[in-house]
Amino acid sequence: MSDRRRLIVVANRAPSSYALEDGRRVARRGAGGLVTSLGPLVSRHDVTWIASAISAEDRAVAAEGAVDETARDGSRYRLHLIAHPPETYDLYYNVIANPVLWFVQHGLWDRKHVPAGDLTRAWQEGYVPVNEAFAAAVVEELEREPAAVFFHDYHLYLAPALVRSRRPEAPLAHFTHIPWVEPDRWSVLPEPFVRSIHEGLLANDVTGFHTERWRAAFLASARSLGLEPDEERVTAHPISIDPDEFAEIARSEDVCERERELEARRPERLILRVDRTDPSKNVPRGLEAFRLLLERRPDLRGKVGMLALLDPSRQSIPEYVEERRRIEAAAAELEAGFPGALMLQIADDFPASVAAYKQFDVLLVNAVMDGLNLVAKEASVVNEREGLVVLSVNAGAYEELRDWVVPVEPLDVEATVDALEAALALGKEERRERQEAIREHVRAHDLKRWIAAQLADLDRASSIRRP
Repeated sequence: MSDRRRLIVVANRAPSSYALEDGRRVARRGAGGLVTSLGPLVSRHDVTWIASAISAEDRAVAAEGAVDETARDGSRYRLHLIAHPPETYDLYYNVIANPVLWFVQHGLWDRKHVPAGDLTRAWQEGYVPVNEAFAAAVVEELEREPAAVFFHDYHLYLAPALVRSRRPEAPLAHFTHIPWVEPDRWSVLPEPFVRSIHEGLLANDVTGFHTERWRAAFLASARSLGLEPDEERVTAHPISIDPDEFAEIARSEDVCERERELEARRPERLILRVDRTDPSKNVPRGLEAFRLLLERRPDLRGKVGMLALLDPSRQSIPEYVEERRRIEAAAAELEAGFPGALMLQIADDFPASVAAYKQFDVLLVNAVMDGLNLVAKEASVVNEREGLVVLSVNAGAYEELRDWVVPVEPLDVEATVDALEAALALGKEERRERQEAIREHVRAHDLKRWIAAQLADLDRASSIRRP
């Protein structure tokens, strides 16, 4: 018996983005880890994907109505793009979703940074109407044919309650892919905003997070507002990867070519970081820690190098532009003191990242806070050098991988130096055992299992008749 079902996936980004080349419309793979993570939904179920039109050609497609599209594996899905007014989308994405919600939920925002008047306008004229547009698109699809609805991430906190008010029978789930913070962290925002965020999420049959830590923080923040969440409907399942698919990518010619280039110039021992140029990723402190390690350990100079592969992130937002400036300044200081010790690339180059995954001796993930961090899983699955992971205790993946990584407090640069030094000193057999343990864990807790858990939770919760 087939277990295929009809699903409506709702996310800001789509699996495909459109452009014109030589006057012809072409579809390109959409950007972002969430798009990659949800790929198996498209291949195993009958999916309608609702997303924002980002490019000019996306907007042209949106004007034509929903279209049938093909995923990378040949699976068909229905794509429903929404063309928001440009100013509305700018307020929604570049003022509220990023950086405000992202910064608050990564513990990076405080009261002195919040411009109350501008924030209220951006909320009322940006975040609210975009969520209303998403809710209207969901209702339109539900009227076409019943389906389970799967909302994703911090862009769409209000939409579930709007759909629930119009289609009370619809099975609704929302998964938040970034951290959730304790009640006091939310106090930097106006209380009506915070309340509507929590009420929006609690309108779902299931509200999901990566870890028990984020789940507990959500329950605490909801209760601080006088809300009464049903704990059984608030779940925690850490997302994962498809190990077989990732191994296939690692064997591809594009990746192998990049690997040969890296092998030709790599030092004896390689410390790797693969990140976005995002303030939450804490790249400048990682670069500083490596510089201090070389100062502390002259015997490592010329033998240990760092490769930093950084994807330029959200460069239309001032805070992200400033973070890139800080990264480049830290890199320049490192290079001035230790010429040739750092290989820095700021570009979107996925094959180079996977090639580096295969070659690292130490992987540094020192994020200030991360919902999960798939890099720690991806890299460990394909690494060929008994690579060891130095992992922030504030990364969601730490909850799963803590027994096999070297932990680090991300804001403590000296502690990061100590962690790098300890990772480099660990014996080969211990490194191999830790890496294999991570691989076995990821294979047992893969992406298919995560998706199955989401759908099982939704089936259980939505089967309970609402009062």
